Amino acid sequence: MKYMKQIAIIFGVTCIGEFLNYFLPLPVPASIYGLILMLVLLVTHVVKIEHVDAVGTFLVEIMPMMFIPAGVGLVTSFGQLRPVLFPVLVITVVTTFLVMAVTGKVTDAVIGKASSADAGAAAGGDPDGSNAAEEISGASLCGMKVSKDEDQEEV
Repeated sequence: MKYMKQIAIIFGVTCIGEFLNYFLPLPVPASIYGLILMLVLLVTHVVKIEHVDAVGTFLVEIMPMMFIPAGVGLVTSFGQLRPVLFPVLVITVVTTFLVMAVTGKVTDAVIGKASSADAGAAAGGDPDGSNAAEEISGASLCGMKVSKDEDQEEV
């Protein structure tokens, strides 16, 4: 029954995203509406992560299998893709590395803020006794704590 409730929540949010796509005259895909709605529900704790965790994990685990039909579609329409294959490959490779670089820089910035706040709190720079590093690292989405492993050395 737990899985049925979780999948009903996920499909319900997806369905609301489809309705928003139908009624709002914006060029935004329904899946984006659904993702934003789910994010808002998780951040505001209307839906707790425990309410969708097991089914969400399962869906992420089977995600590679969901790309098989798209791959088959590319293979069957290779004749139509041949004239634009090189530009598409160049754009795909360049944007992949661009996304990886931007993601890495943003992650470094977030980790740097948490580390500098942690160092300030350890040096006595936190007069009210609260732990600023924990506030920064604990401010991740969905109430999930992001913390540095104790075994890691500080750089």
